[in-house]
Formats: sequence, structure tokens, C-alpha cells
Amino acid sequence: MGILRKLAEYLYIRKRDPNEPTSSWIRYMNGINRISIFMFLIGLLIIIFRMIFKRH
Repeated sequence: MGILRKLAEYLYIRKRDPNEPTSSWIRYMNGINRISIFMFLIGLLIIIFRMIFKRH
């Protein structure tokens, strides 16, 4: 369940735990993870779009 909770936090669906310790390195890592998740979702949407509207 921890992975789904972190994913929801990265995608701004769920608020972060205020008691969780933070440092600048953790914020950098979370930012990079957020960017990679968004890029993956955009790529997935492009692949689905191409499969649906494929020209013969």
C-alpha cells in the first residue's frame, strides 16, 4: 500500500504526511520521480492514441 500512497502524493492526488522527515535530497528525488511518472503517462497516452487512430 505504500507504493500507491507515494504515487498519489507524486501526482498531487493526496497530501503528504506532515510528520514525515524531509531534506533537500528527498525533495530532489521526489521531483525527479514526479517528472518520470508524468513522462511515462504522457508516453502511454501517445501510444494509446496512435493505436486507436492508426492509419492503414
